[in-house]
Amino acid sequence: MTMLGKAALAMWWDVSPDVQEELEHWHAHEHVAERLSIEGFLRSSRWTDASGGEGFFVMYELRDHAVLASAPYVARLNSPTPWSTKMMPLHRNMVRTQCEVVHSHGAVTARHVLTIRCSPLEGQQEKLHHQLGGLGRPVSQLPGIVGLHVLRHQAPAIAATTEQKIRGNADQAADWIIVASGYDRDALQRLRDVELSNARLEKLGAIAEIKCQLFSLAYTAIPSDVHEL
Repeated sequence: MTMLGKAALAMWWDVSPDVQEELEHWHAHEHVAERLSIEGFLRSSRWTDASGGEGFFVMYELRDHAVLASAPYVARLNSPTPWSTKMMPLHRNMVRTQCEVVHSHGAVTARHVLTIRCSPLEGQQEKLHHQLGGLGRPVSQLPGIVGLHVLRHQAPAIAATTEQKIRGNADQAADWIIVASGYDRDALQRLRDVELSNARLEKLGAIAEIKCQLFSLAYTAIPSDVHEL
C-alpha cells in the first residue's frame, strides 16, 4: 500500500533515557489519539533508533497539505494538554517537517525504515524529482525492501504555535526526505550503502545532509484504532 493521502508530517527527535518511558506512554496513549481525532490525519507511525539509541522517527500521513493549516489542527497546536505541556520541552534536536508526498511506492509500515534527508543540488530539483521517481518501483521490489517514499518540505502559512514555543522555537526542517521501508535491516543498510549512498544521491541531483538513519517500528495506528467509530 502506498502512503495514505497526499501529505505528511515527518519528525525526528531524541530524549533522555530517564524520560523515554513516559514520553512513549504519552505519545501512544494521549498524543496519537488526539492527533488522529483531527479530520485529515489518516495514520500515525512511530519508530525508534534501530541501534538502541535515543532517537525517534514519527510520521503522520495526511489527507492533503491543507490539513497542516486547518483550524482544528492549529487549535490543538495552540492548546496543548497538561501532559503535552510537560512533554514538549523534553523533545531534543527536533526536526519537524511538513511535507507533500512526491513519490510513493509500496508499503509504509514495516519492521524497519531507513530515512535520508537531502537537498537538490543547485538547479537540479526537477532532475532529482524525476530520478527518485524512477527509483521507487525497482527499489521497493528488492529482497528485504517493501516500499520507497519521497517527501518534500512545504511549510504551511501559520504562525509559530504554542507547542513550538514550549519547545523553544528551535525546530528545524528537512528539505527532501527519502523513507525506505523493509523487513530486513541488512537490506536497508545495503540500500544506504549502494543505491542511496551519498555518491549515488549526488548523481541523482542531491546533496545529502549526512543524516541517514535506521529505525525499528514501535507503534502504528489509524483513527479506528484509538477511537470508536
